[in-house]
Amino acid sequence: MAGARGYLEILSPMLAHGADLASTNGYGGTALIPACERGFVEVARVLIEAGIEIDHVNRLGWTALLEAIVLSEGGPVHQQIVAMLLEAGANPALADRDGVTPLAHAEARGFDAIAALIRAHGG
Repeated sequence: MAGARGYLEILSPMLAHGADLASTNGYGGTALIPACERGFVEVARVLIEAGIEIDHVNRLGWTALLEAIVLSEGGPVHQQIVAMLLEAGANPALADRDGVTPLAHAEARGFDAIAALIRAHGG
């Protein structure tokens, strides 16, 4: 919940004391997924640095990368999150359960900057 709500001041000590990075929410997603969807850049960075699974897929069939595209407006904050996820090794070709890739979602929404980031990382 601390990650999903952007509570960095709670998340950091929890991680320092061994918080379970694999724990999931009601959608079957780790804290990274809602943090990326909601634009919590620093929370996402801390979770990535802590070693959270970048390409975890929730019950909706979405990863943090997909949610940062599908559930955002594609602005600077989400562009930064997408770049951070890709630099951390997120798979740019990992499609949702309907077979739609992050690149296809970005292009369909007119998110040119995000689409360019994905292409630059092999998506």
